Amino acid sequence: MPEAELVHQLADGVTFWGYEENGNLSGVMGIQPVRDVTLIRHAYVRTARRNLGIGAALLTHLRTLTAKPILIGTWASASWAIRFYEKHGFAMIVGEEKNRLLRKYWSIPERQIETSVVLAEARGNPL
Repeated sequence: MPEAELVHQLADGVTFWGYEENGNLSGVMGIQPVRDVTLIRHAYVRTARRNLGIGAALLTHLRTLTAKPILIGTWASASWAIRFYEKHGFAMIVGEEKNRLLRKYWSIPERQIETSVVLAEARGNPL
């Protein structure tokens, strides 16, 4: 992520958390409160460190930081990311509801709405 985009994300209220191993940053994941939900934003794990539980550890920690329903937006073509979130208790939102959520909680172009998915963990709180 370019520095200018990082500054913009921080200004929009995204808080980033990192996973450090032996002084090296192995993964990052952001969390952003938006209205009545919390968004998981910008989840990355170094390629060489994937499938070692780093993403799961970050997600587990971020889940403890909010009682609000959690939403995750990602590219529809990112099947590995979708599988990861589904494995950790999130379900895909489909159809017009997906589009409604993307328009309500994200500031993205219409083309990105067409090519994105939303996953949700409602925790008993209806969206």
